[in-house]
Amino acid sequence: MEIAEQIQHANKQPLVVILTGPSGVGKDAALNELKKMDRPWHYVVTATTRPIRHNEIDGVDYIFMEESEFKLSLDQNEFLESANVYERWYGVPKSQVSEPLKNGLDVILKVDIQGAATIKSLIPQAISIFMIPGTLNDLENRLRTRMTESEEQLKLRLEVAKTELTKLNNFEYYIINEEDNLESTVRQIDTIITAEKQRLNRPHIDIT
Repeated sequence: MEIAEQIQHANKQPLVVILTGPSGVGKDAALNELKKMDRPWHYVVTATTRPIRHNEIDGVDYIFMEESEFKLSLDQNEFLESANVYERWYGVPKSQVSEPLKNGLDVILKVDIQGAATIKSLIPQAISIFMIPGTLNDLENRLRTRMTESEEQLKLRLEVAKTELTKLNNFEYYIINEEDNLESTVRQIDTIITAEKQRLNRPHIDIT
């Protein structure tokens, strides 16, 4: 076996990558572009009790669940983390992380900032990337373009975002998702993951 192959074989532990940031910062848009790059990554599908939006597909964008169904899964300890956000439940099914890791796939999670902190505490080896807007005006424009919140809800999300941005230093990497420059954001995420794959002696991650 060649030296390069020996190193790769000894260092084949998959990554868990957490992508987070304020609501409306562009996490979904970044993920959609990353998926086009055809990397050997598993993208975790989060479960939620919020209503499905017109452009979403159940099981692809989210796993849409009734609240009773969600709470049953919660009672059975089937979520890695869960939270009630803006009066809707969100949760990361353990199986969405554990099964791909067993198959040697890197796992990409998109979660809110509270969820990211919880997952990082449960999986300290996870790589965390915090997306921030170029300006708060950029964030407001994205939220308004999305047209999924009332004016009152939009103002609340902007206030929450201001608080969330103060937690930036709790994460390992940050990326500024500037308006009309999504390509740069995606390239930076890909570069971070590529660099982390070259890190030696990566620890084994086990989800139970």
